[in-house]
Amino acid sequence: MNPVFNQSLNITFSNAISLTIKREDLIHPFVSGNKFRKLKYNLLEAKAQNQKTLLTFGGAFSNHIAAVAYAGKEQGFKTIGIIRGDELANKIEQNPTLKFAQENGMQFEFVSREDYRLKSDVSFIEKLKAQFGDFYLVPEGGTNELAVKGCEEILTTDDAVFNYVCCAVGTGGTISGLINSAAENQKILGFPALKGDFLQDEIRIFAKKDNWNLISDYHFGGYGKINLELIEFINAFFDENQVPLDPIYTGKMVFGVIDLIHKNYFPAHSNILLIHTGGLQGIDGMNIKLKKKKLPILKTNA
Repeated sequence: MNPVFNQSLNITFSNAISLTIKREDLIHPFVSGNKFRKLKYNLLEAKAQNQKTLLTFGGAFSNHIAAVAYAGKEQGFKTIGIIRGDELANKIEQNPTLKFAQENGMQFEFVSREDYRLKSDVSFIEKLKAQFGDFYLVPEGGTNELAVKGCEEILTTDDAVFNYVCCAVGTGGTISGLINSAAENQKILGFPALKGDFLQDEIRIFAKKDNWNLISDYHFGGYGKINLELIEFINAFFDENQVPLDPIYTGKMVFGVIDLIHKNYFPAHSNILLIHTGGLQGIDGMNIKLKKKKLPILKTNA
């Protein structure tokens, strides 16, 4: 396992702001970043319950699906992935994420988008139990109380020197953990990858403090959306810092933070910590899409 470390970024700003990135992407080669944190206590609980099977949900290029498949194999669990989009059933070989998950033992059940919306309904879960037998349920994106507990371990006492901590937001678990473990002097800023204001309510389920704010101006059109400006930013950032960024989450967050610095959002001399939540496995799938659109591909050191 690679050590996680804080890497200072050599970017000079006129208002003496400093940027550091916490390399959670290096925490594990295949279960990286917030996925490692979210699964840590869930896997321990599954073992405590003597469960043999993990069942979870995700889309075609889900970091969570890939992480559960590998972590399950590593920890001796059978894994089942309920995948959004029944049209994907015959496209596994063309999908790097699904192919990786299958190679690591995950069994798939492809469902329509309409049925997928029922993933939290008790009746839908009962049907899955009738089909697959008993299992330990890991929610879509991995967010639950045990996931938040794991994400509370992202920040250490050494990180108290930062007065702003920034992260991308998907299901709200990671930012909730950061909120709960933040030092008194710290403000947590979340950058949603999705459109809409529903995340406020999701975060309040788990967050125990009011030291946070969501900045919803950098989703680039919504979940999974990307344009030439973001591609060029991510590639330039890699060239300058040798840090790969995923285009779904961390890339958008880092873009947003730097843009806000230029717009004088942060006070002078702010010390900002960026949380790299991993997700780099999704770059291969995104690059397939970009090639079809005749756009530049994303750089990575993978």
